[in-house]
Amino acid sequence: MVYRVYSEKKPGLSPETAALEADCRGFLGIAGITGVRILNRYDAEGLEEALFDYARTTVFSEPQLDTASENADLSGAAAVFAVEPLPGQYDQRADSAAQCIQLLSRGERPLIRTARVYALYGSLTAEELTKVKAYVINPVESREASLDKPETLRMEYPQPDRVETLTGFISLEEAGLRELLGKLGLAMDLEDLKFLQGYFRDTEKRDPTITEVRVVDTYWSDHCRHTTFSTILDEIDIADDIVKKAFERYLALREEVYGPEKAAARPRTLMDVATIGTKALKKRGMLPELDESEEINACSIHVPANVDGETQDWLLMFKNETHNHPTEIEPFGGAATCIGGCIRDPLSGRAYVHQAMRVTGGGDPRVPLAKTTPGKLPQRKLAQTAAAGYSSYGNQIGLATGHVAEVYHPGYIAKRLECGAVVAAVPAADVVRERPAPGDVVILLGGRTGRDGIGGATGSSKSHDMKSLTTMASEVQKGNAPEERKIQRLFRKGEVTRLIKRCNDFGAGGVSVAVGELADGLSIELDAVKKKYEGLDGTELAISESQERMAVVVAPENEETFIAAAEAENLEACRVAVVTEERRMVMRWKGRVVADLSRDFLDTNGAAKHASVSVPKRTGEGVKPYASLRDMAGSLQCASRRGLTERFDSTIGAGSLLMPFGGLSQRTPAQVMAALLPVLPGKHTDTGSAMTWSLDPDVMSLDPYWGAYGAVCTSLAKLTAAGADYRKAYLSLQEFFEKLRNEPERWGKPFAALLGALDAQMDFGAAAIGGKDSMSGSFLDLDVPPTLISFAIAPIRAGELLSPEFKAPGHPVYLFGPAREGGESLRESWDALGRLHQAGKVRAAWAVEHGVAEGLMKMSFGNRIGFRASAALGEELYNPDLYGMIIVELTEEVTLPGVLRLGETTPEPVLDLGTEKETIDELLKLSESVLEGVYPTRTEEKAEAKTLSFPAAGYPAPAVKKAKPLALLPVFPGTNCEYDTQRALL
Repeated sequence: MVYRVYSEKKPGLSPETAALEADCRGFLGIAGITGVRILNRYDAEGLEEALFDYARTTVFSEPQLDTASENADLSGAAAVFAVEPLPGQYDQRADSAAQCIQLLSRGERPLIRTARVYALYGSLTAEELTKVKAYVINPVESREASLDKPETLRMEYPQPDRVETLTGFISLEEAGLRELLGKLGLAMDLEDLKFLQGYFRDTEKRDPTITEVRVVDTYWSDHCRHTTFSTILDEIDIADDIVKKAFERYLALREEVYGPEKAAARPRTLMDVATIGTKALKKRGMLPELDESEEINACSIHVPANVDGETQDWLLMFKNETHNHPTEIEPFGGAATCIGGCIRDPLSGRAYVHQAMRVTGGGDPRVPLAKTTPGKLPQRKLAQTAAAGYSSYGNQIGLATGHVAEVYHPGYIAKRLECGAVVAAVPAADVVRERPAPGDVVILLGGRTGRDGIGGATGSSKSHDMKSLTTMASEVQKGNAPEERKIQRLFRKGEVTRLIKRCNDFGAGGVSVAVGELADGLSIELDAVKKKYEGLDGTELAISESQERMAVVVAPENEETFIAAAEAENLEACRVAVVTEERRMVMRWKGRVVADLSRDFLDTNGAAKHASVSVPKRTGEGVKPYASLRDMAGSLQCASRRGLTERFDSTIGAGSLLMPFGGLSQRTPAQVMAALLPVLPGKHTDTGSAMTWSLDPDVMSLDPYWGAYGAVCTSLAKLTAAGADYRKAYLSLQEFFEKLRNEPERWGKPFAALLGALDAQMDFGAAAIGGKDSMSGSFLDLDVPPTLISFAIAPIRAGELLSPEFKAPGHPVYLFGPAREGGESLRESWDALGRLHQAGKVRAAWAVEHGVAEGLMKMSFGNRIGFRASAALGEELYNPDLYGMIIVELTEEVTLPGVLRLGETTPEPVLDLGTEKETIDELLKLSESVLEGVYPTRTEEKAEAKTLSFPAAGYPAPAVKKAKPLALLPVFPGTNCEYDTQRALL
């Protein structure tokens, strides 16, 4: 029997309902809507009636927040419709409810199906109803559901048992191969397919199975194997003198690292440009903290940690990840699995992930719905829903999001930038890294496999077209944060992690890549892979990227011990493969071989790719500076992101050292996130890390070389301004560019950007030991701006951390690092700042991003402390090119070479720059108003209270009170006032 219950938030307790109603009237322009109700509908089967009745108020609803009823009274509604997940999509609400009921019954897990029921009140036309449905229902993940109760929730699944062979493949002519390429929707190109054909024709002497083709397509995708970055650059034509000199320095570094003969023979690639700096710095002995191993899941450095007065060797890991592709078509799930994917990489390194950062890019989210680009979701919908997805996952898993930022550029309409980064740490003694030996077993740990995520790796390697929103449903993975939390708990135990020889997370490629990368020889049993539901064939089991799974290699004598430890955390674990001597990856399904591939062939990464590069001469055009303080404060670029940031929790775990916004009014944004190392309960440490980022898409669009150089320089300056030592900093780069095709000028953009980042690495001695490249940012004739984000991290002691808000009036304010005589470098300026900080003379510091005026304004917000210029300031005020310069509040006057006195802090809440004067309150109001309609910081103010009769609940909606600011948080104690490869494979 199927039981049904509706759960609805009590009036006044559902911000989601209020937000949808406001969007319907404002964003969708439906004036006739007077009210909205949202109900969660649960259908349950396979449990006793008494248990269902008990679950009504313990699982399906919370009595203090919800009302629960078997029959929702929706009379009087102008329209009612329901929305449910697509078949095969993971439904977290249903899964969580089923698990909770199983815990209550200690019996079999019931079948649960959920839907959301929307009731719209007032008057609206059929066209307006269609508009609301289109806004609520994303066809990639959900569909309209029937309002009737089904007779049963049980579904009949086909039972596939046939191993499909592509008969005649090895004899196809080019036209046939081209047709097959389109028919199968492969990410590989025609040359790759010819290469694959040659392997089966000449080496295997047989036709391949469809599983083998899909596995190879996944292995060779740009997402998994950096195909674009590994392309051989044959002809390089550089018209710009600055970039030409940078290229010559790169060639000199190649000779230094490889030797003249090997350098001459070694192909030039984007990957070589991205990694040569780290190799050179390592060869010079400048990277003593670098942790090197054959595992390449996350960046890793050694940090001496003070734990209860004892110095311990810890591994500090960090990782950045983009989920641009899935977030663009399904923003909630895509952004959720962006943070989930970030977590899994250091987690597979056995480190505990304790802090996250989110950096995103989009078009202007204030643009009206009518101006939405055809074939795209509205930018507002993308921005808001992606923020909800990332926040939801982080909060569920218990991860502090220490820093949140969003940049805007019209090019990101081509494809949204959804980027996350995490920090993790673990005592080095708890990590064992050994090469798997024949006979070792591979255990699959965690979530079950479904169809969600099939084609995620290959899909991420494609640019989008008009059909993407309706044809890429399976490529969006569904995150399961509670399951990943269990893995975190398990890997927190040193006695468990020391059993693991090697570990890989189930990101792109599923079993084929996660298990396939663990050893050179493998025998994989796909029938052993646990499934979410029946009906999956061998190919789906091989390449599905369903989340929250790990593949671990253990010695056979440790198999039972490891599985028992997993089961103690309520994690499913089973053997799925055995390491073999022969260098082949063999997959079996239903007793038959569905894939038998040579490791050497897989490692070729397909046909060699060749391209030409052309870098034009720079036009000399620069970013237009702001005209005034008001112009700057009211700009989208400099606007406050407080409404966005407050959707995330930065305090989870009680290890955060810096609040996202500082000062008594919590209005000065922090430029870094910082947290203590995650020692076990009962232990204490003052050792932590500070992490930050930098990107300016406007500068990158005009000059990729200087944009990338500035990103690295500014990220290091932010660490310095926070009190960290830039000389101990390490980098990880995130590249996101348009589809390069076979056009030399398009190739010239990432080439110039990487040369800029390389020059900055060598100038400051900071190595980029990790990174991720995403080269699919095109939609029809739209391209994303050249994007290179520099993430920078450094260890820090809690007492050394600086926050950026002005601390007291009467203090002098200086600019460290302007151009000066004598040739002192920017590094010397930072060193001078570091010495003043160690002497206790620095109260606040801000690394310049969009000009000095912006820094002065934002430093003043937190404590409403004003600033008065000592003289009329010139071009420094709004010059956007002051890379690496830092505004510093000192306790006393100083005279240093290359340091410019800007003025002093004042008790009056006024910014007096000599040529203009504005109150702090007015500038703050302007800054916070820009995105208030997208990310509100205040409740909606209404002239009259409105009552909406809810017959089912029997009580009216309360009046909406006058707007009030959100409650302020206290300053955190201890502070002064946030292709999956480790590129240092050396």
